[in-house]
Parts: sequence; structure tokens; C-alpha cells
Amino acid sequence: MMNNRFNSDAFLLAELQNGSEQAFNFIFRKYYEGLCFKANGYVNDIDKAQSLVQDCFIKLWEKRDNTEKINNLSAYLSFMVRNRCIDYIRKSESIKNLHDSIAPCQDKNDVECTFISEEFETWLMYKITLLPKKSRIAFEYSRFEDLTYNEIALKMNISNKAVEALISRSLRILRKDLQLYLPFLISFLLK
Repeated sequence: MMNNRFNSDAFLLAELQNGSEQAFNFIFRKYYEGLCFKANGYVNDIDKAQSLVQDCFIKLWEKRDNTEKINNLSAYLSFMVRNRCIDYIRKSESIKNLHDSIAPCQDKNDVECTFISEEFETWLMYKITLLPKKSRIAFEYSRFEDLTYNEIALKMNISNKAVEALISRSLRILRKDLQLYLPFLISFLLK
């Protein structure tokens, strides 16, 4: 059933918009390897690069109704992967910065510091248990099992947007609850 029309990105995009899994599979096979190579250039981890590229293909499939806006499929996918990698790097750096800001406390080997860290961790875990059930589950998958939104969506049988909303809701609730506690922790770390 493969013919020369499958060499045309315009044809593939039109077929994709019509929900053709065959067109999607052809696009995936055509671009996957090159996009993984590109993503690996950003993240220097082939497994993570493959996961990020797969996320982009899932997003392409989910947004297949809007493919008429795509003029250059190769450039579009490349841009998509680039943005996904940059988002991943930013998230990784913010987690590293948070860890680095807490690290001085851990290095002090101080009884007060240890007490505050343990109390904060206990309190945080308690607050997580109080989150609404679906929000808590999505948050725990994201933060404790390091799953991507796509992986969480598959596990929970919901859309990526729903996962994003659940995690945003969790963070908003926790930020509000943490607001009273953080000044003490920050002032102690800055001693």
C-alpha cells in the first residue's frame, strides 16, 4: 500500500489530519532516528532523548487535527524536539538548584539543621497525602517516580492536559501551604 505519495510531507500531513495511523507510522519511522540524535545533542542521554522525542510524536498525534498549519514537517518536528529538550533542561536545572540550595544545610551536620530538614520533609509528605486523590497520584508519579506527563497520562488513562492541570493544582496547593514554612527554612539556610 506504500506508494510515492508517502514521500510527500504534504500528503502525509493530510492523511495524518484524517487520522491515518499508517501516515503517522511512516512519519515516525522517517524522522525518529534523526530527532533522537538531535535531542541527544541537548540532553546527552540517549534514553532520555528517545523519551523526549516520543513525547513529541505523541503530541503530534494528539494535535493531528491542526496539521494544516504545518508548512515544513521536518522543521516543525525539529522545533518541537528542541523546545521539549529545553523544557526538560530547565526543569532539571531548577531541581538541581533547589537541591543545591538545600545542600548547605545537609553539609553543616548541625542538629538544628537536621531537625528543620526532617520536620520540613515530614510536614511536606503529610501535606502531599492531603492533596485530592488524582492530584496526589499525578504529583507522586511526576516527583517520586520521575515519569513524564505522557507516561502519567497513560498510567492514569487521562490526557496530557489533565495531567498538567492535576500537577499544577498540586503545586499551587503545596506552594500555598509551604508559604508559611519556607521563610524559616530559607533564613536558616542563609545563616
